[in-house]
Amino acid sequence: MDRKIRVLVAKAGLDGHDRGAKVVAAALRDAGMEVIYTGLRKTPEMIVEAALQEDVDAIGISLLSGAHMTIFPKVRQLMKEKGLNDVLLFGGGIIPQSDMDSLKKSGVGQLFTPGASTTEIIEYVRTWAAEHRKETELA
Repeated sequence: MDRKIRVLVAKAGLDGHDRGAKVVAAALRDAGMEVIYTGLRKTPEMIVEAALQEDVDAIGISLLSGAHMTIFPKVRQLMKEKGLNDVLLFGGGIIPQSDMDSLKKSGVGQLFTPGASTTEIIEYVRTWAAEHRKETELA
């Protein structure tokens, strides 16, 4: 049975600006992916629990609050603890390049800055899924 790529899109922490996350969620959905949007102000624990329950292929976190060096490592740690080693963690927001480099070294995937094209994000998720999932699982 073919299975669409499933992506959880989350807004973590106290950041209340979700327009970008909603745009990305809609673009991924329009590209044929199943998208679960968690809404605002989710904790890392809530995000990872939702990812487990929804059996997602990828978690995309949008952060504009400056808490990226806390949130991403915590989510990554919880993912490892829960056995989500085959799930992509990626995201976007206002993140300095030096922090992006550090986060990538810790196992976080691509990080997109404001103005990134939704086409680029879609292709990144599709490429990652094709490389990490059996082709027959994906629609």
